[in-house]
Amino acid sequence: MSPATPVPERGGAALELLVHGVGGATPQSMLDDPRTVRVTGDETAAVHRRAEDLDAEDHPGRHTARPVPEAYVWSNLTSGDGARALWLLLLPFMVANLAHWMRPAAPGRPGLVRLYGVLVRLLALSLTVLLTAAACEVALDLTAWQCAGTPACADGRAWLGFLAADRGGWWSAPGRRLALAAVVPAVLVGLLWYLSHRTWSAYEAQVPPTGESTATTEKAGVPPEGSRPALGRPGFWYGRRHVARLRAAHTAAGFLTVTAALAAAPARHDTGALAATGLALRAALLLCAALVLWAICGRGRSERRLDRRVESVVVTRLPAASLGLLVLTAVHTAWARPGWSSAGTLPGDAVFGVLTLAQGGLVVALGAVALLLQRPRRDPRTALAGLGGPATAMLACALGGVMSGGVAQRVADWLDGPATPGTAASPLVGPPVLLSWQASVLPVLLLLLLGPAALLGVRTALTARRLRAAVEADYAGETPDPVRTGQIAASRARASLTDSAPLLVGVVSGTALLLGAAAVAGAWISDEVPGRAFSGAHPALAALATTTQALGSWMTGFGFLLFVTWGRRAYRDASARRTIGILWDVGTFWPRAAHPFAPPCYAERAVPDLTWRMRSWTGRTGGRLVISGHSQGSVLAAAAVWQLPAATRARVALLTYGSPLERLYGRWFPAYFGPDALRGLHRAVRCWTNLHRATDPIGGPVRVPAEEGRPAVDAPVLLDPVAYGRTRAHPLPEPVLGHSDYQADPAFAAYRAGLLDRLLPALPRQPAADEAADQGSSGRSSG
Repeated sequence: MSPATPVPERGGAALELLVHGVGGATPQSMLDDPRTVRVTGDETAAVHRRAEDLDAEDHPGRHTARPVPEAYVWSNLTSGDGARALWLLLLPFMVANLAHWMRPAAPGRPGLVRLYGVLVRLLALSLTVLLTAAACEVALDLTAWQCAGTPACADGRAWLGFLAADRGGWWSAPGRRLALAAVVPAVLVGLLWYLSHRTWSAYEAQVPPTGESTATTEKAGVPPEGSRPALGRPGFWYGRRHVARLRAAHTAAGFLTVTAALAAAPARHDTGALAATGLALRAALLLCAALVLWAICGRGRSERRLDRRVESVVVTRLPAASLGLLVLTAVHTAWARPGWSSAGTLPGDAVFGVLTLAQGGLVVALGAVALLLQRPRRDPRTALAGLGGPATAMLACALGGVMSGGVAQRVADWLDGPATPGTAASPLVGPPVLLSWQASVLPVLLLLLLGPAALLGVRTALTARRLRAAVEADYAGETPDPVRTGQIAASRARASLTDSAPLLVGVVSGTALLLGAAAVAGAWISDEVPGRAFSGAHPALAALATTTQALGSWMTGFGFLLFVTWGRRAYRDASARRTIGILWDVGTFWPRAAHPFAPPCYAERAVPDLTWRMRSWTGRTGGRLVISGHSQGSVLAAAAVWQLPAATRARVALLTYGSPLERLYGRWFPAYFGPDALRGLHRAVRCWTNLHRATDPIGGPVRVPAEEGRPAVDAPVLLDPVAYGRTRAHPLPEPVLGHSDYQADPAFAAYRAGLLDRLLPALPRQPAADEAADQGSSGRSSG
């Protein structure tokens, strides 16, 4: 432990800026006082103080024993109103966006880095097309084409009567049914555009307060661009132009997917002028699709500067042009064609197979590029040897497949009543054969995962037994208690399971890739659902195929319903909404670099808030500041420190505890939080201490050694619990705290005081005029 005493040796103003972690917190709990006042900010994110500390800078004599505490509360950025719970349905988009940031560190290889980004953006685009295609499958194929075209299905549904083919109404023609049903996927695409635009206006379109000119930043002591880490670049937290470009391309791709479904249906029945019109529409469709690919592949993020330019007219008008083409195609499809009737499935159902193959090919190509990026300087701590991004991208595709296949299976089961789609007793042909094959491999995947899960369980039990001796050694002098020792050892063993996450993700992703390829092969070879494809095989094999098909259909539908139910519950239940917010705290830290329909990046608000608060307070008071981050808050704190100019960093100390900086972010996002980046942060900040426990399943050491006269970042491991048995100071048994309540440890205050002692003495306060100017500029943090 540092030799510092709880009372700082150097006087002057001192502030502790507390940043909470996952799951959120209240200012009252963070400041341990029921009376708190919002200093700056709004209902979404704000800085709070205790009421008695509001004018602390004017009375420095009151705070000689400890710094003035401030709490930055940002939990409403991820778990505020109930509408945010519906972001759960956008989970595949969020996971694909994570894959973009998981590339290995590769300085000096910009070509491969750009290729990696292009591949991830193309894969994200395929997810948008997949979601829209699933909506088209439900609305156009299953409902308007199959059910409305079959009397046995349409007769029992009054709401579908005006579309029924046997009624002979104006809407009964196949093309008019399809044109009307196309409204559903088109509205879905429009809703995604609206949500993305609304959050874009609140997040990406807000100019960060740290965006100064090059001359200003150099004068302030910011290192030149070539030496700045990625998270310290001026434009890293400003994605206005990039997200706008992606949003235009993905919106256009969604409308074009609906257009393609409409254009393919009547192609074989067009003659004369209709055939020529259809050919022209399909040519326009290909042209718009080419423009979408150009928009996706042409440009990545601009991080080295604040890019405030507006996209070209070609890109900004692409969604409107695609929507206009959709309307024209709908009119063309709705035109009467004698003798045209709906039978079988809607033409174009092979798109699901093409999408699956394209996604598999993109994942494999992404893996090859990741290996090339990782090869020159492999870090043994990097998750999956640099293949974390491709593995995560595969998970995004699998989630997209489960959600799209699940909604199609559930709607088909609902429309055909007690029968099973695709069987002789069903009035419906059902969804595309590939969706049934993909559903059938889901039980196989879960069965194969039982092996790794059992292995991890056995290893955890053996680890707990092995750790018993270490626990007793840590509490030397205490009378051993087998029950107490076993409790602590088991907590440490369970906490170590986090380090096995890469293995589990790799197994799931690799197995999903192989089983997905097998499903495509089975569907294209047999052109039948698994139950029928194996009907002539050995009875045991036929029964297994039928069982897996039924189980898979039920599981995919149940998975989709689970997403919807969880979202509805979170909409009404604040505690459930906060649980979902924990997932979002980790998943939406990163800007939307690959998918514009992913949930927005809260760090684009939180990091500028923290940066500007530190700059304004130190500039106004000349005091010393400790930014104290717990869990995910430590990641926000590190990102904010990277954005500070050198003059401000000289007055700032970093205290992290329960921090996933290396254990999670360093392993999975090596280009941004790898060993070089963390060592650079250690050199950039005046002083940094990291606290961790062996029982913490999230936080851990940051593994930054001592260098250049600076001590190592990691403090000795904190004992948890703080007392083994009953003592005078602890008459009741102390709980195992794990990831929570680090500030309850007596060592916390000592380490914080030690950091303050290592900072420069407080400078004289600025004149009143300058102070008022700084307070006015700091108002940006209220966002």
